[in-house]
Amino acid sequence: MPLFENTPVAPAELEARLRLHRLPEIGPARFIRLIEAFGSASAAFSAPASAWRSLRIPAAASEARRSPEVRDGASAALAWLERSGQHLLMWDDPGYPALLAEIADPPPLLFIAGNPELLDRPQLAMVGSRRASRPALDTACAFSRSLAASGLVITSGLALGIDGAAHQAALDVGGATIGVLGTGLENIYPQKHCTLAAHMREQGSAVVSEFPLDAGPQAANFPRRNRIISGLSLAVLVVEASVRSGSLITARLAAEQGREVYAIPGSIHHPGARGCHQLIRDGAILVESVQHILEGLRHWQVTSPGHPAPEAALPAPADHPLLALLHAAPQTSEALARTSGWPLPRVLGELTELELDGRINCEAGRWFACVR
Repeated sequence: MPLFENTPVAPAELEARLRLHRLPEIGPARFIRLIEAFGSASAAFSAPASAWRSLRIPAAASEARRSPEVRDGASAALAWLERSGQHLLMWDDPGYPALLAEIADPPPLLFIAGNPELLDRPQLAMVGSRRASRPALDTACAFSRSLAASGLVITSGLALGIDGAAHQAALDVGGATIGVLGTGLENIYPQKHCTLAAHMREQGSAVVSEFPLDAGPQAANFPRRNRIISGLSLAVLVVEASVRSGSLITARLAAEQGREVYAIPGSIHHPGARGCHQLIRDGAILVESVQHILEGLRHWQVTSPGHPAPEAALPAPADHPLLALLHAAPQTSEALARTSGWPLPRVLGELTELELDGRINCEAGRWFACVR
């Protein structure tokens, strides 16, 4: 496919936009302001510094216009776009995602590795803790599998923990998933997920970013990418989060954007559940099964006729006393002995039987219940 076949601008203007995009202190609002003021990125680059000052553009951005790094970065982006499966969507492109275009500050440029058509399909964002408990990871996988099988695209941030589990589970059932990065697409972070990102591209899913291709991890960029995760999606599901989790930023942005927010409750004794409980107190919908989400999104008709979505529910009450305690919260052997009132040797024996049965596992000295 020719490079500019689906691009609404001429090659020279595209290069100018890529250069403008790399300037320091030029975010979405200033990017659009410059193009609207001068009529094009090409004209903006030719305008005098005084004209930029009149638009309250920082001097650092104006001075960097002639920088070799800016020019070379734009050239590298053009070369990147020549390769198969790599795309660029701009805010004035007819194919720009409709929901994303509705938010207050949509990214003017969006780099895509993989299938760009997914961005306009019905999506559900799944987010949660990077240090998620084993039960939360199991729950995230179960929900992602069922929701992806129903036809929803699973969108998340490719982070460790809940994000990665949700992406992988969607791929496992042949579903579609989108990873929104807080870095450039040529600088995947965390590096541990480079293989996952490659599998997503290879299996018809996509990885996207608003940042220049070589942009590295900067703390300020991750909250910015969260508005894209929620902006692309019909709703956001928070699986497990502390009260200081970045997932709550995504949930807040979703609410501001008019998206529905769902949260899975947990044990009152587990710090990782407190963020979800806070969201529920603030008006998020408490979720116990996939059907709660699908019913809320039923007007989107994502389920294929004759193929109802498989059900994924939170763990049912357990028939074993120790298992019931572990479904409430992960615990050490000693804590289980105190809580249950059983002698420690008996607890250890019962835990061994449950582990052999595949119903629990031990990580870092704590026992976790498995979702079955």
